[in-house]
Amino acid sequence: MTLKTNRRSFLKYGAAAGATALGTGLHPWTRMAYAAGLGDQQLRTTGLSVTVQDRILEMFKAASGVGSTSGTPSTYPDAQTKILSGSSDYDVWEIIAERLPALIATDNVETIPAAELTNWAGIRDTFTKVDPKWDPKAQISGQIWADEAQTQLYMVPAVYNFDSVGYNPEVLSDEEANTWTALFDEKWKGKSGLNVDPLIAIGQAVLAMNSLGLLEAKNPGNPTMAEIDEAAKFLIAKKKDGQFRALWGDFGELVNLMASGEMVVCDAWQPAVMAVKAQGKPAKYARPKEGYRGWAIGPSMLRGTPNREAVIAYADFWLSGEPGIAVTEQGYYSPSISIKDVMDPDKYGFWYEGKPWVGEAERGINPGDLRDGGSLEERAANVAYWHQWPDEYDHLIMRWDEFLNA
Repeated sequence: MTLKTNRRSFLKYGAAAGATALGTGLHPWTRMAYAAGLGDQQLRTTGLSVTVQDRILEMFKAASGVGSTSGTPSTYPDAQTKILSGSSDYDVWEIIAERLPALIATDNVETIPAAELTNWAGIRDTFTKVDPKWDPKAQISGQIWADEAQTQLYMVPAVYNFDSVGYNPEVLSDEEANTWTALFDEKWKGKSGLNVDPLIAIGQAVLAMNSLGLLEAKNPGNPTMAEIDEAAKFLIAKKKDGQFRALWGDFGELVNLMASGEMVVCDAWQPAVMAVKAQGKPAKYARPKEGYRGWAIGPSMLRGTPNREAVIAYADFWLSGEPGIAVTEQGYYSPSISIKDVMDPDKYGFWYEGKPWVGEAERGINPGDLRDGGSLEERAANVAYWHQWPDEYDHLIMRWDEFLNA
C-alpha cells in the first residue's frame, strides 16, 4: 500500500501543512518483557501535548528500562512538515489517524506487528470492526491497519475522544449550545472560537452548514471540492463580520480564552473545558444534535529508526494501566477495555459509565456531578463523523489559506 517518496507527494502531504514497574499495569510488566538491550535504546517522540507528556515518558522509562526518553510537543502541521522533509530527530510521531496518509504516501512509516503488543488483546472493537454506515477509510478501524488481515498497524491507538462545543452556561443555554451552528451564531459575534487546524475547522463548518440548510454534504470529514468552496465562502464571510475572537491551536490558549470570558462558545476539547471548571469558572461541554467529531491519536514508528524495540515497547505501554488512567482522568478515553480492571471503580463509573462522581470534589468535579455527554457508550453512539484525510486535501488547504488571509 505504501507509495514511493516523490516531490509531488511531499508537496501535497508535507509542505502544504503550514516510576515503578507496573503494579498498576494491565499485564505484569518487568524489565525483561521486551527484547534484550532496551537499555541501549532511546525513545524520541513528538506530537501534541495530549500524549507527549514528561510524566508518561518517565513512567515508560521506569517500566521498560529503556536508556533514555525525550518528548517534543508540536502541532500536527509543524510536526508533519519536519518529519516529511526527512528529519531523523524522532523515532515516533504520536499522530492523529487522519494524517496517516501523509506518512504512508511518502514512505515515512514502518508498521508495528499487532502480535508484538502484549496488551493488544484488550483493544476495543472500535479499532478492529468496521461500522457499515461509513466507508472504511472514514472511520478509525479502516485507517490504522496496513493489511486486511489486521496484523500490521500504521498507528497503535493510545487515546481517543469525541469532540464537541465548549460553552459558558451562564451565557448560552443548553439548547443554544447543543449544535455546531452555535459557533457561527451572530449572537456570539466576537466571542466565538475556532480551531486553527483546517482539517478540523472545515469539517465543522460543513456540519453546521448542513444543519443550517446551506449544504447537504454526506461526509463533513471528506467534503467535495464544491462543498469546500462553499464552506470557505461561509467562513470568510463570518471572519470578515468579526465572528471569531480567536483561531486557537493550543490547549493552554483555549483554556485561557474560555476562563477569561473572551470566548463564550467554541469548538473545544473536553479536558480543556474541565480545566476551565477547575479554575472555578463556568464551562460546559455540549451534546450536539448533529453528533460528535471522533478522533484517535497514537504512536507511529518512523522509518529508519534505530530504536525499533523501544518504539514497540512504548506503543504497548500506552495500552497498559498507568498511561490509560492518566489520560482518562484528563477527560479522554483509553482504547483498551482492560482499563476497567485497574482503575478505581468509582472513577471508572464516572469517566466511562455515566455514573455520578463519588467522593470529594476534585479538579472542578463535585459529588453527584455527571460527565458532560454521559457514558462512553452514549457518546460513541452519537458520532457525526471521524477525522479522515480528505480526498481534496490540496484544494482544502488552498481555500483555507484564503480564509486565513481574508
